[in-house]
Amino acid sequence: MKIRRLTTYHAAPRWLFLKIETDEGITGWGEPVVEGRARTVEAAVHELGDYLVGQDPARINDLWQTLYRGGFYRGGPVLMSAIAGIDQALWDIKGKALGVPVYQLLGGLVRDRMKTYRWVGGDRPAELVEQIRGYRAQGFDTFKFNGTEEMRLVDSPRAIDAALAKVAAVRDAFGDSVDFGIDFHGRVGAPMARVLLRELEPYRPLFVEEPVLPEQAEYYPQLAAASAIPLAAGERMYSRFEFKRVLQGGGLAILQPDLSHAGGISECLKIAAMAEAHDVALAPHCPLGPVALAACLQVDFVSHNAMLQEQSIGIHYNQGADLLDYVANREDFACEDGCIRALPLPGLGVEIDEERLRHAHANPPDWRNPVWRHADGSVAEW
Repeated sequence: MKIRRLTTYHAAPRWLFLKIETDEGITGWGEPVVEGRARTVEAAVHELGDYLVGQDPARINDLWQTLYRGGFYRGGPVLMSAIAGIDQALWDIKGKALGVPVYQLLGGLVRDRMKTYRWVGGDRPAELVEQIRGYRAQGFDTFKFNGTEEMRLVDSPRAIDAALAKVAAVRDAFGDSVDFGIDFHGRVGAPMARVLLRELEPYRPLFVEEPVLPEQAEYYPQLAAASAIPLAAGERMYSRFEFKRVLQGGGLAILQPDLSHAGGISECLKIAAMAEAHDVALAPHCPLGPVALAACLQVDFVSHNAMLQEQSIGIHYNQGADLLDYVANREDFACEDGCIRALPLPGLGVEIDEERLRHAHANPPDWRNPVWRHADGSVAEW
C-alpha cells in the first residue's frame, strides 16, 4: 500500500480535517489544527506531505520520525499539530487495513467506558448553575468552567471575590453531587494564583487547569506545595520533551496533552506512559472535533492513568457546527451517564460525512480568539 494524496478541509466552527488516501482505496482521517491558525497548520501539512506521498502508510513510526527529525527546526504548535493530524490519519488507515480499532493495535482495552465532562459558562463564566442543571438532566455529573475573566498580575480583592462567588454558587446549588474543574486558562499570574488556590480550597474543585501559563511552569511545584487542589496542565505543550521537564519539576497531578497538538497518538502514548511512571493522571485536552476526540479515546482506552476526557458537545466555541455534525456514526459517540464506550469501528472509529464536510469547506470561517484588554488598555490574557 502507498500513500496517494493528502486533502484538507477547513470547516466551521474552527476545525481542519485531513484525509489521506492510499492506492488501495483505504482512507484515513486526522484533525491537524491550531485553533485560530487553521490555515497556517494547513500549509504545514501540505509541506510535510512531500515526505509522505508514495510511502507505505503502515510504517507509522518511521514516518513520524521522518516528519519530526527530517527538519532541522522542529517542535512548536504548528509543526507538531501538523504531525499530529497526519499521525491520526495513519493510525486510522492501519486499523482499517487490519479490520480492528486502533486500541486493539495498542494492546487492547484497560476499561469498558471513558468518563467525560461538559464545558459550561463560556469565555466569561456566567449562568453556571443553569447550564449545569440542564446537563445534569442528561446524566452528566462532571463539568469544567473558566475561573476568571481578565486578571491583572496583582489584582484587587474584588476580582478574587467575583471569581469565588461563581464557584460558591455551583457548590451551594449542587452540593457534592457534582464534580468540577476550574480553568485559569493562563489568565492568572503566579501572585494571584497563590491567592485564588488558597481561597478555592473549601469548594474542593476536582482540579485547577493552567494555574499559570506554561511559560511559568517553574511555579507548578511551588503552587502545588501551597495548595491541596490537584493542578493540571498540558494543552500548550507539544512534545514528550516539554512534558519531560515538567514531570521532572513536579507539581502537576494531571497531564492534559492535546492529541491534535502534541504529535498525535504516537507521541501522546509516550506522554501518557511518562505520566504514569510519575504517578500523574491523564486527561487529554480536546475542545475540537470528532476525529480529535476519537484519537483521544483510543489513547484513553489503553492508558491505565486516563481519568477524564474533555469533549466539545455544546461548547461555546461551536458556532456554525457542533461535535457530531460531520459524523455519520453518531450513535457510537453516545454518552451514557457521562461516559463513552469504546468505539467499535476499525481504525479511529469515526465515519466522516465527507459530502457535508466538502460543503462546509466551501465557505469556512476564519476563527480567531478574542483579544482582551485590561481597563488601562494593555493586552490581557484570553
